[in-house]
Amino acid sequence: MRAGALERLVPPWSGVRIERSLVAMHEGAEAVLSIPVIGGARSPLRVRWVARHTDIVPDQQFVDVMTKGPLPYWRHTHRFLAAEDRPQPAARLEDEISWKPLLGPIGATAAPFMVRMLRRTFDWRHRRLRNDLRRHAELTRTPLTIAVSGASGLIGSALCAFLTTGGHTVRRLVRKNAGAHDVAWDIEQGTIDHERLEGVDAVVHLAGESIAGRWTDAKRKAILESRVRGTDLLARTIAKLRRPPGVFVSASAVGYYGDRGAEPIDESSPRGSGFLADVCAAWEQAASPARDAGIRTVHPRTGMVLAANGGALQQLVLPFSFGLGGPVGSGSQGISWIALDDLIASILFAIVTPAIDGPYNAVGPQPVSNRAFGHALGRVLRRPAIAPLPGFVVKTIFGDMGRELLLAGAFVQPRRLLDAGFRFDANDAESALRFALGR
Repeated sequence: MRAGALERLVPPWSGVRIERSLVAMHEGAEAVLSIPVIGGARSPLRVRWVARHTDIVPDQQFVDVMTKGPLPYWRHTHRFLAAEDRPQPAARLEDEISWKPLLGPIGATAAPFMVRMLRRTFDWRHRRLRNDLRRHAELTRTPLTIAVSGASGLIGSALCAFLTTGGHTVRRLVRKNAGAHDVAWDIEQGTIDHERLEGVDAVVHLAGESIAGRWTDAKRKAILESRVRGTDLLARTIAKLRRPPGVFVSASAVGYYGDRGAEPIDESSPRGSGFLADVCAAWEQAASPARDAGIRTVHPRTGMVLAANGGALQQLVLPFSFGLGGPVGSGSQGISWIALDDLIASILFAIVTPAIDGPYNAVGPQPVSNRAFGHALGRVLRRPAIAPLPGFVVKTIFGDMGRELLLAGAFVQPRRLLDAGFRFDANDAESALRFALGR
């Protein structure tokens, strides 16, 4: 019933885009989706699907009916039933779908495909719902008000939906078209609507220029300045508030450790060398005004985020699907990955856990080599992963970015999260990949 539920329950691997979401569930409310015809998320052929919500019985059921879309008829009833056979209070979800295919009996031949697709979808969404409900039961004591920058990005959009479905209030920091509950800011001008940050419980800072792309001098400058200037602006602003937040979560990355070979790395390990290590160090240092003002300041050093709808994994799926994936360079370099859902849960965990202070490694508990990661992705996609990408090709095509992102690596451990009692849903790369890709 809460804002963000649709975003949490649409599988990111399905290619479905939400054009208009539900701010709140009520009789007659409509959501508008863009559905790929063929080819998944990359499909240029798409149709609009308008779902109207009706027959709402709080805590028991709601129905969505397709009022515009590719089928003659579609009605989906969502029921939430008491699970009387469980020793603890629990709910049983029941999804009942009635539909008519296009072209009558000819279109009905697609029914087995539709059933397989629906089972895959519901298996995935029920698992995410179970995990989210458990997370909120563990981590949500009282509803919080949390300001988030980078809210439209891969991590920020998932975090905001996760927080609002958990009952928290989110104030998004936006550069244009700020709404009634948004916080307007402009890094270039050094301005921010500080009054709308008064009294928030936490600030999560995720905004920054993407590191993907060839690192020209201009790109390097944009990567560094977007992080340092944005972090400094936020840190100085919240340090001066009459009612400052209790915690400032300011992002960083495992690039802090540089290329470390087979050496096991945790938060006690020293800074490495290279452009990314320098950026991460400056990025974290820029948060000092908040720390100096007594605000608990946390830096999630994030690894490769596994999500079907963005980041490195989205770029890897296409070549691996055609059997063109394999080890990059030697294949021995470490990949410190993290499932997207574990990452956003770790951010809320850091907000509500006073013992988390300073940097923590936002990575899964079992880092793997580049070669092992490729083999795991190949198994998930049921494709061979034996096509190598030689190091000299990487250097020629990608330059310094290729050297630091593709040919270098580190085996980073999430020591502080584990010591504080954080529980990962994805403990190994293959299980994280299977959930991310709905396999």
